[in-house]
Amino acid sequence: MSGALRNLAARQYQRALGEWPRDALRPECQLQDVLSKRLQKNNGSLLPNTTAFNKLSGKAKEEAEIKQANALIGLLENRFKNKYRITGEILKPKSNPKYYSDLVKELEEAPNRTFFGRMAKRLGGIIRFQS
Repeated sequence: MSGALRNLAARQYQRALGEWPRDALRPECQLQDVLSKRLQKNNGSLLPNTTAFNKLSGKAKEEAEIKQANALIGLLENRFKNKYRITGEILKPKSNPKYYSDLVKELEEAPNRTFFGRMAKRLGGIIRFQS
């Protein structure tokens, strides 16, 4: 990859990883940490180290790297969420209209739950499925 494009992709990766929100649900496994290790391992590239990618020409690798960095920035800025809005009946399936609202509520409560709260929730699920 040429120096200018490598620097551009590296700046985009660093910006995205610096601004990416922390995952409260799994604090021991953060996307920033995983991608940072991969960047260090692959000399500043997030492209997979496979024979298919190794066969690409230099220009094709540069374009793929820039596209991948732009996709990461797009996810960070919610471009896809804003472009492809999900509204109405998709969020309220007839079989279980509260499914998605309950899921969001559960994901918000889970990081703050104590050990005993987690165990009670797990036992409640086990007992429910055995009935």
